[in-house]
Amino acid sequence: MLGWDELINECEGCTKCKLSDTRKNIVIGRGNLNADLMLVGEGPGEQEDEQGLPFVGRAGQLLDLLLKAMMIKPDEYYIANIVKCRPPNNRVPVEDEAEKCLPFLRNQFLLVKPKIIVCMGSTAAKYIIDKNVKITQIRGEWIDKKGILFMPTFHPAALLRDDSKKVLMWKDIKKVKEKLDLLKHKES
Repeated sequence: MLGWDELINECEGCTKCKLSDTRKNIVIGRGNLNADLMLVGEGPGEQEDEQGLPFVGRAGQLLDLLLKAMMIKPDEYYIANIVKCRPPNNRVPVEDEAEKCLPFLRNQFLLVKPKIIVCMGSTAAKYIIDKNVKITQIRGEWIDKKGILFMPTFHPAALLRDDSKKVLMWKDIKKVKEKLDLLKHKES
């Protein structure tokens, strides 16, 4: 396991896949490095590539609004992605790209030590929970793996395309908030 400084250096110097050829910035994560809650998406978009931070574009702004509405404060979570470089035209990362980047994400899991991981979208669920998973079938259901709770839900970008998913994601994040509150209560 690498420490944060070493991990950042490894990511910044990474040329393991073709995504490194077109990136402007590496997008590692943002938020509390010791959070109980970690949210994981698929990969950076245009705004994220420009700023070097995950979830700062339209989907990220929607996610921030949702978390704020749930009274989940920014110091209570950490956000990352499956891949650290923007896929061209915001396409879904191909398997080779995701596989090359997963060790970085696993290292982030080890450093942050979250108790809850929200897999936002099918790409995150596929690479974190199960390769054959279908987000529409498992979203909203808790999955316990090695003592860590996983909540698969929609990617916020899906909500921008389909309003009907907003209520479902709201319910999923509400479950996350309730579980977070229970964890805090047990710790105090």
